Amino acid sequence: MKRLVVGLLACFAFISASWAEPQFKLLVLGGPNKYHYEYIPVARDSLEQMGKLHNFDVTWATQMQALEGELKQYAAIVLMNSSGEEFNEKQRKAFEEYVNGGGNVVIVHRAVIFNPPGAWPWYEKLVGRSFRIHPMLQTAVIDTVDKNFPATFGVPQRWIWSDEWYELTNPYNVKINTVLAVDEASYDPTKIWKGQVANGMGKDHPVAWYHQVGKSRVFVTTLGHDVRAYRDPQYLAHLLGGMYWATTGRGIR
Repeated sequence: MKRLVVGLLACFAFISASWAEPQFKLLVLGGPNKYHYEYIPVARDSLEQMGKLHNFDVTWATQMQALEGELKQYAAIVLMNSSGEEFNEKQRKAFEEYVNGGGNVVIVHRAVIFNPPGAWPWYEKLVGRSFRIHPMLQTAVIDTVDKNFPATFGVPQRWIWSDEWYELTNPYNVKINTVLAVDEASYDPTKIWKGQVANGMGKDHPVAWYHQVGKSRVFVTTLGHDVRAYRDPQYLAHLLGGMYWATTGRGIR
């Protein structure tokens, strides 16, 4: 009887461990910078709660030295307002090796920006677009361009949102798949600080997209300036959908 009880307990322990096994691991690089630092505790808590709900692990790092560790264990690296311009040469090499080896990437808001432009073309090609400027934060209407992509499943067809509407260029002729676009008729793309000039991008103004770089899946969203975004259910659904696709390759109808 004792052996039977011990055997059953061992069996239950094995089953519990199997159920508890995370689906995948994310490395989130979310460090402070001049314009983005208040978001860290809020975004970290939201992503960790998301991980508990959906059974994936979140490793949050505020220092870019995390790129010097074992990266193959992560299904994706999330650049949460932390741009490649913050990486040193060793970290850039490690990041390139991760992506070239098929590692996936999610790029959020400030991480789109690399200064000075042209200093690391590989990174700008990974993003798929290069940042030029943005007008003052305004409320605008976002159009869902690809309703079959997971990052749109939790947002409406026409979505009222307030953010910095990045003007983008495509100096390397990278093809992207636009997921969300902002309607420039719904805000003033020229409203900017004295001494700066913004003209908008016209009808083709993506704010979220995806593409592949070799075997690597890359999801990009320019949304997420305000700290309160990281408590907003629609924004978090948008982010989750992008991370889900990047890590698994699934969800596109």
